[in-house]
Amino acid sequence: MSDFRQKCTGKSNLVGSFASIPHPVAVEVAAQSGLDFLCIDWEHAQISRDMIENMVRAADVNRVPAMVRVPGHAPEAIQAALDSGAQGVLVPRVSTAAQAAMAVKASRYPPIGERGVGPGRAAAYGYRIPSYLAAANEAVVVAVQVETADGLANIEAIAAVDGVDMIFVGPGDLSVSIDALGPAGASRLAGAIRTIIGATITHNKTAGIFCAKADDVGQWAAAGASFFILASDAMFLGAGAAAGCIAARAELERGKAG
Repeated sequence: MSDFRQKCTGKSNLVGSFASIPHPVAVEVAAQSGLDFLCIDWEHAQISRDMIENMVRAADVNRVPAMVRVPGHAPEAIQAALDSGAQGVLVPRVSTAAQAAMAVKASRYPPIGERGVGPGRAAAYGYRIPSYLAAANEAVVVAVQVETADGLANIEAIAAVDGVDMIFVGPGDLSVSIDALGPAGASRLAGAIRTIIGATITHNKTAGIFCAKADDVGQWAAAGASFFILASDAMFLGAGAAAGCIAARAELERGKAG
């Protein structure tokens, strides 16, 4: 078992972030910030398949585990992410146990799954296929993202799927799907998230969640989550730039007053 998967399944508290800026330099900057891992966001960011590999490579150079949120359930996307050398995949919009089982099959080699064997970067371009095959099933993290009303309704069955390491909550899409947007829906959304985390823990799986701000981490850690994706590189860039701009303008105003 890889060190990253051991920490994930052992429910160590891990804090990472989404890597959404499609460039290795952004990955290197984020990797040096002290984060425990990075999750390259292939689902929502404008990242090409060849750039995925370059971003994983940049994380590897800086000794920070990288996983990839793939764009949907397609086995081809899951395999591409893992062949790039990613240490895990996050599969979005998993709403049924069958979809969760498909994610596991696409992530594991036979006899456990149906992942195809190829000479990608993960297998040293063919030079280390036997050794990679021997270790990959125990090394790769399989996380499924529950973020729909159907996923909430089926959470017990999803959490029971063998081979799923982690159930990850997507609060944004979940709030839309269960009609719990804004302050009026906050209590309903929180209840749904607690239901997902509770079922995940009951089935001895790791519970993860996206947190737009650091203040949210403590709340969901208390509920049982241990894997946190905090904002994204783009969000941090925007927040840092905005804070700097506000501070600079405040200095200019103080200068005028003086």
